[in-house]
Amino acid sequence: MGLFSDMPGKLDAEQRERARPLAERMRPQSLDEFIGQQQILGPGKPLRLQIENDEPGSIIFWGPPGTGKTTLAHIIAKTTHANFIEFSAVSSGIKEVKQVMSEAERAWEFGSRTVLFIDEIHRFNRAQQDAFLPYVERGTVRLIGATTENPSFEIISALLSRCRVYTLEGLTPRQIVALLERALVDSERGLGQLGVSAPPEVLEKLAESTSGDARSSLNILEIAARTAYTRVGNSGVIDEQVLTDTMQSKLLRYDKSGEEHYNIISALHKSVRNSDPDAALYWLGRMLEAGEDPLYVARRVIRMAVEDIGLASPQALGICVAAKDAMDFMGRPEGDLALAQAVVYLALAPKSNAVYTAYSEAISDVKNTYADPVPLHLRNAVTGLMKGIGYGKGYEYAHNYDDKLTGMVCLPEKLAAQNRIYYHPTGEGFEKELRARLEDIVERKKDIRGK
Repeated sequence: MGLFSDMPGKLDAEQRERARPLAERMRPQSLDEFIGQQQILGPGKPLRLQIENDEPGSIIFWGPPGTGKTTLAHIIAKTTHANFIEFSAVSSGIKEVKQVMSEAERAWEFGSRTVLFIDEIHRFNRAQQDAFLPYVERGTVRLIGATTENPSFEIISALLSRCRVYTLEGLTPRQIVALLERALVDSERGLGQLGVSAPPEVLEKLAESTSGDARSSLNILEIAARTAYTRVGNSGVIDEQVLTDTMQSKLLRYDKSGEEHYNIISALHKSVRNSDPDAALYWLGRMLEAGEDPLYVARRVIRMAVEDIGLASPQALGICVAAKDAMDFMGRPEGDLALAQAVVYLALAPKSNAVYTAYSEAISDVKNTYADPVPLHLRNAVTGLMKGIGYGKGYEYAHNYDDKLTGMVCLPEKLAAQNRIYYHPTGEGFEKELRARLEDIVERKKDIRGK
């Protein structure tokens, strides 16, 4: 008896089609079926004109998952009557690239056009991307790359300059609901043969849960529909309970090392800077619930304290460090509240970037001016020889003077001669007191030096 002797016979074409995921079966076959991306596919928009006019240029589609990048590549190949070759940058190397290019070149010589679609093109290294250049340049292939990462950072400039980049957006809940309704009634490619239905509010909840990802929405719908079809007493209706059992949790679009990671931390930081505690809490929650390392978030929150709050509220740094320690000690979800408390405090605290600006200017002088020696009066004379050549001569010990203040100059001579001033305190919060004290110190030093 063989290992596979009990396996059923081969599936026929219809059975194989039914075995494909719903998202694959429902893939639009033409621009008329395609939903969304009107900013590039609407009448008179650039991508639609490029497709309709059969312009041969190569393309990069940049956008989140489930927005139609692969589908558009298929439609372009079909509309322009080109051979369609697809492979993923995850599983293909430079050997496969060169082999495909060679075959496309032979087809091109016989008048046949090839669309080469590369999913996750950002995963190709520089050498692999270089391999495409001569073929793209000659027009041997029409390269269509799909990426969820910013092409400016992930695709070499030589290849990028030979492609038109189109940005795709996540679908709106209304657009996803339209896709789901189409799938429920389509008996040929969708779920129509099951006779399953779903109330509008359930489809809307499903659409909201998948953050603009059409593929994920259709995959969830398929599981929910088959659950409703087989559940006793359900009458083939996808109700709230069926959907909840199917979804488990909301899909949050996030990539801890990719574009969305930087977008959301930027949104959190700018919400704090703009004194918006509600937005700050929202973006904090988005990061934590999507699985971001909470200690990474804590580090960035500490950065906000020293960059945007500064000495306007000196306790901000302590609050944020304490929040980091609390998260480190308790972990999630208990530690989430500590970070939430910190970002609310930062959002409502008086703002000052005076220290941040002052330090940046000081570092600029450190890097861009001559490294003058430390003035002799600021050096410690730890040996007789050092004392003999002037180390420490003229040093004024502040504690020996009234108000602990002297007229001694502490900057290198050239910078002091330029009257370099880095720190300009604001009138916000505690820094208002520091500004008044600094102004008083400056005036008294002038008096001391004038005597």
